[in-house]
Amino acid sequence: MPKGPQGQKRPADVIGNAVRVMRIATGEEPEDVPPPPAKDEAAATLGRKGGRARADAMTPEQRAEVARKAAVKRWSER
Repeated sequence: MPKGPQGQKRPADVIGNAVRVMRIATGEEPEDVPPPPAKDEAAATLGRKGGRARADAMTPEQRAEVARKAAVKRWSER
């Protein structure tokens, strides 16, 4: 049986999938949704202060140059 993005089992054919969705919607079958992965609190704390620490370490000219490059990249044709 094929597996979904989070490893859940799901039917291989369209009709089987429609029947499963109908059973979940009517309450005949429980919906198997895995819980979201727990975040490492230390990594989350470092991630929150990373951009601010980088900006504080830069001179105003360096920040302006980074912003200028970002604007050019953002507005250039892809």
